[in-house]
Amino acid sequence: KHAGIEQKLDQQLPLELVFRDESGKPVKLGEYFGNRPVILNFVYYRCPMLCSEVLSGLEGSLKALSLNVGKDFDVLTVSFDPKDTPENATEKKASTLKHYKREGAAQGWHFLTGSQESITALTEAAGFDYDYDQKTDQFAHSTAIMVITPEGKIAQYYYGVDFPPGDLRLGLVQASQN
Repeated sequence: KHAGIEQKLDQQLPLELVFRDESGKPVKLGEYFGNRPVILNFVYYRCPMLCSEVLSGLEGSLKALSLNVGKDFDVLTVSFDPKDTPENATEKKASTLKHYKREGAAQGWHFLTGSQESITALTEAAGFDYDYDQKTDQFAHSTAIMVITPEGKIAQYYYGVDFPPGDLRLGLVQASQN
């Protein structure tokens, strides 16, 4: 198993999967789709470094957009570590949104945790591979975000920890037209 990303453009995400939101309530993935495009990213909340960089890079790029989280698009940050708890998700959400500072963002940016089963089904559909290292109790993983259409199909991949706002805006606008 390698920690890479295999692009699966136009792949339909399994919207029937169940996760928990940051309050611990079970939610179906499909509840976040239907109206607007969604930015999906995979992190784990106890990650010592890279995941926080991805989130702050994403938050920085989104801050540069005139589009607003919770109004023009939503963000799903999903943990791929089944040991992460809704408490971990709540903390990560608070620290991420502290910098974004836009009204309504809390209703549009969701931090999910789930069972290994749900995690595996979603990461495989998205082409996101990661590897757990028992010695260090850490995961090897790549960094990317995906733009998903309102109906749940993968429209675009952006790699790294810094995402050019212009590209991101275009990706969201295109995705919103399905």
